[in-house]
Amino acid sequence: MAKEFWDERYRDDEFVYGTEPNVYFKEVIDTLYPAKLLLPGEGEGRNAVYAARKGWKVDCFDISQEAKKKSMQLAEDYNVSIAYEVEDIHSYPWGDEIYDAVGLIYIHNPPDIRKLLHYRSVQSLKPGGMLILEAFHKDQMDYDSGGPRNEAMLYDLEEMERDFNGLQILESKREEIYLSEGRYHKGNAVVVRIKARKPS
Repeated sequence: MAKEFWDERYRDDEFVYGTEPNVYFKEVIDTLYPAKLLLPGEGEGRNAVYAARKGWKVDCFDISQEAKKKSMQLAEDYNVSIAYEVEDIHSYPWGDEIYDAVGLIYIHNPPDIRKLLHYRSVQSLKPGGMLILEAFHKDQMDYDSGGPRNEAMLYDLEEMERDFNGLQILESKREEIYLSEGRYHKGNAVVVRIKARKPS
């Protein structure tokens, strides 16, 4: 079901979440020395391509073949290379301590899958590696600017701090922002933003 939903959403020529990187992802990644980055659930490639343009070696994956097509098109437009696999959280060949950063940008799943994603993301980080997360807060239920209509798939800070309790939390905040990320992320929104480092 989910794969068909996302394939249908990404099938248009239009980049439905835009081609510019997520503002928070860009803000954090711009402060880091380019190295090796993982982007699960990367969709149409806007964050992967931006990071590659900044010199990062980027691995990413998504369940949608249509998303991969758009991402490879965007990478070609900017003359950069990204490694993009069509996999899900269960099938992706996660490694241990191989990434200098992991970006989790608007990945919304049921709680059991969310916890698995977060666990594997932490495991894949090298000591000293950075985790970057932005996602819709549970208060997003009061807004129509994007995100699932299922509160269990939305985030709050307490859950995030439990999921990432093995990391050094550098920033953990609920923010009210204005989103302008294509057709499906537009308008006033409430988000969670997390920046955390794996202890060396």
